[in-house]
Amino acid sequence: MAVINYIRVSTVSQNTARQLVDVPSDRVFTDKCSGRNTDRPAFQQMLDFVREGDIINCHELSRLARNTKDLLNTVQTLTDKGIAINFIKEKLSFTGDDDPFQILMLTMLGAVAQLERDISLERQREGIAIAKAAGKYKGRPSAFSEAEFSNIKAEFTNTKNKAALARKHNISRSYLYKIVA
Repeated sequence: MAVINYIRVSTVSQNTARQLVDVPSDRVFTDKCSGRNTDRPAFQQMLDFVREGDIINCHELSRLARNTKDLLNTVQTLTDKGIAINFIKEKLSFTGDDDPFQILMLTMLGAVAQLERDISLERQREGIAIAKAAGKYKGRPSAFSEAEFSNIKAEFTNTKNKAALARKHNISRSYLYKIVA
């Protein structure tokens, strides 16, 4: 049996020090990325690592998942494999022998976490739209100079494999098409 602590913050600049303070563990998995889905490196490593009888500690529900569906699926998947999960802040533990009221609390608190995220994103979009309308928001500065833009546009017309061109410049295909538009 191993005790695993899972820690997640949304960006690399955020500090993980407030999570799982004085919660002993055999192994810690830490992600510094969004919880919008379960495609997170340390999260996936943790899922590959855990075995039946292990215990996972998570500071709070929103650190494990930011949407209700992922939260419920993850808890169900883990408990079906005989892995217990503890949410320290909410004082909730799931072992697979969970009563309906625990599942209700998990669902409700997961929905609240998702609502908080959705409202925050909506406010952000509204703020950006207002700033753009006022001419104060132009997005982040480009990493490319005008000469590099010209070079990319020239390469675009002479290259059949647009995905390879995007990879060459370390940009997405959608951004590549935006550059040449």
